[in-house]
Amino acid sequence: MMPLILSKAGEESVILRVGGSPEVRQHLNDLGFVAGTGVTVLNVIGGNLIVKVKESRVAISREMAQKIMVQ
Repeated sequence: MMPLILSKAGEESVILRVGGSPEVRQHLNDLGFVAGTGVTVLNVIGGNLIVKVKESRVAISREMAQKIMVQ
């Protein structure tokens, strides 16, 4: 298990756990970051990530990506 921020571009992972405050977890849940869902890092720009989750492209900050644990 590792934070999403450590995934390399093009690497597909499965979300195991989403951490943070209840508000942060709800926000990430609304974006599609749910345990058991596949996620692919598409690009890293200035530490921020562009990821593909549930057939959508989403940009998330480095801080948010550190709260998403993947395998």
